[in-house]
Amino acid sequence: MRGVLYAAGIALFFSLIGTPMAIKTLARYGFGQPIRDDGPTTHQAKRGTPTMGGVVIVLATLLGYGFTKLATMHAPTASGLLVLFLMAGMGVVGFTDDFLKVFRQRSLGLRAKAKMVGQWIVAIAFAVLALHFPNSQGFTPGNTHLSFVRNISAIDLGAVLFVIWAGLLIAGTSNGVNLTDGLDGLATGSCVMVFASYVLIGVWQHGESCAVLAGVHGCYPVRDPLDLAIVAAAIMGACFGFLWWNTSPAKIYMGDTGSLALGGALAGLAICSQTELLLALLGGLFVIITLSVVIQVAYFKMSGGKRVFKMAPLHHHFELVGWAEVTVVVRFWIICGLFCGLGLGVFYAGWITVK
Repeated sequence: MRGVLYAAGIALFFSLIGTPMAIKTLARYGFGQPIRDDGPTTHQAKRGTPTMGGVVIVLATLLGYGFTKLATMHAPTASGLLVLFLMAGMGVVGFTDDFLKVFRQRSLGLRAKAKMVGQWIVAIAFAVLALHFPNSQGFTPGNTHLSFVRNISAIDLGAVLFVIWAGLLIAGTSNGVNLTDGLDGLATGSCVMVFASYVLIGVWQHGESCAVLAGVHGCYPVRDPLDLAIVAAAIMGACFGFLWWNTSPAKIYMGDTGSLALGGALAGLAICSQTELLLALLGGLFVIITLSVVIQVAYFKMSGGKRVFKMAPLHHHFELVGWAEVTVVVRFWIICGLFCGLGLGVFYAGWITVK
């Protein structure tokens, strides 16, 4: 359990001291954020703010996890390393997108197809590897059964469908966090809450793990639940440190580097902890914001140019309605916290039901 505290504290430390260093470096080389011309006019003042700060979040997470393993003298696990691989891989895709945006000085980086191909390459690699590396109990990081609060034994997707499902979940979650990253601190603060939820889930699953309670009814057949909690704690700490500088008025943005990495990590934790469908509750804010874009685009095409919202994603709609940016962020944080509370309540209720 000490590892969870170590990981969060070490990642927080590196993120707090690393972010201002990144701000100076990125500003020196002119890596500033391009702003959409059709966005809220108040956002034009943000043009040139250093972006690609997600590099700090990824590095702080890796350092937090690595130093925790050295401090506790425990070897890394397959599940933990796979989630970190997914996070870093998606971060590379996002970094490429961010770099092209800065290089071209416009709000569009990679073409949509190229960006999606990059996400799917990383996602498929993760999904295939997740079905390997069994431990002494025969548990692998991923499982071909669909899961909610635990595996649904009646629904076995098989290896091929599992890889496709995992790819959809990873791409959907990473893009959901990416769409949420539009206001100062909104995505970062929301991610803190969802990753904190996965810390609690990992710790709980460890206490009720089938590796510890062999043969006990209702135990969790998760390969490395405590290490997943350590990874989630490291990411949570890194996000906390970054939020200190990312909150309004933001001194730096995470960019696609951070949003795709964080979304990938969330999906990886959901897959490895066998809570895939539960992620839709825990990350309910990301789901709502993604749906607002889907509804806006679909209605625009079907109606010949009419709109449901003044602007999508949803947080920009409320800005144009007249809400201050900070008001939108704090209220959306509240919504995210409520979803996390609901998700954790459903997770606990699932344990009681089985018991």
